[in-house]
Amino acid sequence: MAQKDALMDFDEALERFEPVLGFEVHVELATKTKMFSDAPNFFGGEPNTNVTPVDLGLPGSLPVVNEQAVRYSIQLGLALGCSIAESSRFARKNYYYPDNPKNYQISQYDEPIAFEGEVEVELADGTIFQVPIERAHMEEDAGKLTHVGGATGRIQGAEYSLVDYNRAGVPLVEIVTKPIFGAKDRAPELGAAYVQVIRDLVRALGVSEARMERGNLRCDANISLRPWGQEELGTRTETKNVNSFRAVERAIRYEIQRQAAILAAGGTITQETRHWHEDTGRTSAGRPKSDADDYRYFPEPDLLPVVPDPAVVEELRASLPEAPVARRRRLKGEWRFSDLEFQDVVNGGLLDEVEATVAAGASPQAARKWWTGEISRVANAQDAAAGDLVSPQHVAETIALVESGDLTDRLARQVLEGVIAGEGSPAQVVEARGLKVVSDDSALTAAVDQALAAQPDVLAKIQDGKVQAAGAIIGAVMKAMKGQADAARVRELVLERAQQS
Repeated sequence: MAQKDALMDFDEALERFEPVLGFEVHVELATKTKMFSDAPNFFGGEPNTNVTPVDLGLPGSLPVVNEQAVRYSIQLGLALGCSIAESSRFARKNYYYPDNPKNYQISQYDEPIAFEGEVEVELADGTIFQVPIERAHMEEDAGKLTHVGGATGRIQGAEYSLVDYNRAGVPLVEIVTKPIFGAKDRAPELGAAYVQVIRDLVRALGVSEARMERGNLRCDANISLRPWGQEELGTRTETKNVNSFRAVERAIRYEIQRQAAILAAGGTITQETRHWHEDTGRTSAGRPKSDADDYRYFPEPDLLPVVPDPAVVEELRASLPEAPVARRRRLKGEWRFSDLEFQDVVNGGLLDEVEATVAAGASPQAARKWWTGEISRVANAQDAAAGDLVSPQHVAETIALVESGDLTDRLARQVLEGVIAGEGSPAQVVEARGLKVVSDDSALTAAVDQALAAQPDVLAKIQDGKVQAAGAIIGAVMKAMKGQADAARVRELVLERAQQS
């Protein structure tokens, strides 16, 4: 087992060193086909079925640029506040790895499609950071390796590896920030918030599903430290493919503590990639980080430069959605949520779902309650995304049934269970399962009388004015009615019938 890294207390590390951040966020574009071939572009599928000779790098195959991917890239660049290049060029990034069948990746180097932008990021307490964007460039994704037989799922200790080229050639935009200064102790929080803004932005644009658990959006976090007052930047590490907001925050905090301990002991930081381990909350060394020269970039000879029509660029600029930070401010005000209530929605990645549920007729508070409560609980249990389980329309219909008195919260949970299981709409599940609240007072009165007769001691207490004793009777009635009764109405009937007995 590898020796654990020494760590410095986080607050002490920030007293001694200034953290400098940088992020490379890879966004898979939701085009129908891949970046340079007509192979289908969708998540899943049997391994090595969504491939063509171009994706496999077979001799004689030639790439053709996906026009929709270029449009999506321009849209994303504009939304990042970038300038769009009048002409940009693809380049070959040469390296060998088994998931890279051509032994080079078609990317962009010194002539990216978008450059010099800025993104506004708001932290939970309202603090605003302006994150500078250096570039957003187009490229193709690599395939995926699965390491088999080891304890960690990584190549070290594995018996063998399997490669799936379905992802090879999927269109990507890589968003690269400039160094980010001034975050201080907010550095981990800023990292998570920035990636969240990018996720919200690409979803609003409709250019990517941005599902981090599927790898649609991946973050490489660069962290370096330097003594306060020093102008020269410290040596950075690059923690690769961090796949959740919480993991981004934890990885940054860990690297600050790890690097600070090394520097304080007189050591030096190795410029390298590092792997994040969610189970242990630690990073481990990957490989020495290559500089651009090591990749031997040169212009891609099989592709012409990309020269966007200025009219198309302006058309895409006019279609840009509301900025994520502005949208959040507006929705929080419209919904009248407290900071904590709104943060629950944001942290759960449920802003779109709650907004759509409110648009379908539900109240903001009810929408928040069901999405962050029962639906998220089921999603966590099934290791799924909440938005994949049930539609906002069906959630709004369920809420309407509760507010009309046709369902209790308990029954509504059963209805959602049925909807998630594919049994139909909320109304269809209610009908099929017989879940509607019993509103017939005669049936409720009979159940109340039976429960009172079965517990004469409780009846006597109620008659003596000890109304809290009614809870036992109410519970018995609700059980007899299989939860299909309005508890408030049952309480009224219990007190009324007790006095008449």
